[in-house]
This record gives sequence, C-alpha cells and structure tokens, in this order.
Amino acid sequence: MKLLQLNTAEGLNLRQREVLLGWSMVIPSVLIILSLILYPIMYNIYLSFFDVQPLAANTYIGLENHKNVVLDPGFWNALGTTVIYVVFTTLGTTLMGLFVALVMNQEFPLRSLARSLILFPYIAPVISVVFSWQFIFDPVNGIFMDITYERLGLFASRFNLIGSPSTAVWVAVVFSIWKNFPFSYLMILSRLQAIDHNLYEAAEMDGASGWQKFRFITLPEVYFVMGAIVLLRMIWNFNKFEEVYLLTENVRVLSVYTYFKAFVGTMELGQGASLAVIQFLLLLGFILFYIKRVLKW
Repeated sequence: MKLLQLNTAEGLNLRQREVLLGWSMVIPSVLIILSLILYPIMYNIYLSFFDVQPLAANTYIGLENHKNVVLDPGFWNALGTTVIYVVFTTLGTTLMGLFVALVMNQEFPLRSLARSLILFPYIAPVISVVFSWQFIFDPVNGIFMDITYERLGLFASRFNLIGSPSTAVWVAVVFSIWKNFPFSYLMILSRLQAIDHNLYEAAEMDGASGWQKFRFITLPEVYFVMGAIVLLRMIWNFNKFEEVYLLTENVRVLSVYTYFKAFVGTMELGQGASLAVIQFLLLLGFILFYIKRVLKW
C-alpha cells in the first residue's frame, strides 16, 4: 500500500502533492466532526417517527408525533413567544452594540478601562448573573419593587415581574440584551477602527453633518458586519435555553417547551424529537431567506 502511494505521489508535481497532503490531513478531522454532527441529527429524525419508551421497544407511528405537535396549542404559544424573544433580543443586542461601539470609538480618558468593563456581562457566569437578576426583581426584597412601588409609587401593589409569562418574557428579553450585547459591540468596534479616517475628513470638507457621515460612511462600512451579527444572534437566540430557563420557567420558548415535553412529566421523547426536527426546519428556512433576501449573498 505504501509503495503504491509512493509511486502515485512520484507521478505528481509539487502543487498536486501539496493539495494531496492538505486533503489527507484535513479529511480525518472533517469525518470526525461530521460524524459528531450528523449522527445526532439523523438519530433525532429517526426517533421523531417512533413512540419512544425508555423501558420498552420503540413503536413506529409515522408522522403521528409531528401531527400531535402541530395540533398542540402549546406549540404555537411557544413559537409566538420564541418569535418575540428572538426579534427583540436580536434587534436590542445589535443596536445597543452599535451605539456602545460608536461611543467607545471616540477618544476620552480611561477609554481602555471602559472598554474592558463593558465585556463583564458577556464573560460573567450565567448562573451568577441570573441569580442577581432574580434578586433585583424579587417582589418582596427586590430593588426594582423597592424603587418603583415604595419610592415612586408607580404600581398599586407589589407583584412578581418574572412570575407572570406576560411580563417575564420582557425581563428575559432585557436580560439577554444586557448579557449578549458586548459580542455585537466587539465585532462592530473592530470594523469601525478599520474605516479610513480620510473619508470623514473629506466629508467634513464637503460640509457633511454628523448624521450624514454616519448614514453614508459608517453605516455602509458596518452593514455586512451587522448583517452577520444579526444572523448569528438569531440562530443563537432561537436555540437559547439556559438563560431563559434559569431566569424564569414561565417563558416557554421552543427550546424550553421541548425540554418540558421530552424530559418532564410523561416524557414524550418522540414528540420532543419531532419538535427538534420542526425547530431545525424553521431555523433553516429563515437562515436561507435571510441570506438570500437581506444579505444578498
């Protein structure tokens, strides 16, 4: 076998040998990665067609799991909550990241320190900041109720802001924006620093206002960076679980809804698998639409 490989390699020029060497080094890693990704996906699709019993044999039921999921009102409520959560968290993190990046791109004392402190929410452990936010919104001892109810008298009585699904989703949105905007800030700031300052000087000589410089120079320069950030943020937020679940169980986004469907109570694993498949298809369809229509790649 080695002799055959040597004879084959001897008949190749230097460029072909380099290509062959590159592929021989890359293919094993690609196969391992694909196996780790494709196997769970294919096995999950397989389970979605079965009535899965942990202590018994699986029973093939076709599309029954998918049908039950689509006809379940809880699925549509979770989908609506997910859309609200994804849209507002994505817009919030992107716009806040853009604003902070524009501010941090200016010269001022202690700018390096300020830039470092901004990263704190993103690098802080999720469990610690979640507990802090739960304490802030505690209806009895929380800071939020102390200020709004006791001092400002904005509410008629105390209430649990993260205890009701209608209000907890907005707390989850604000928390996600605060926790994740530093990523957008870093990406946008790195692009802002690469913009040629001669463009701004030429615009000033032509009498352009600050808004005109932002609209016609800054925004076009960061457009594709922001487009990529929006795409990544939507993918991550659509699959977000730990932040939402730890903050409040009342916000049933699709990931949390799937967890409760598959692993809590009666443990309907087959429907949980079909939910995962439906989520994947929904996300894949949106990604293709966004890339084609918005980014125009």
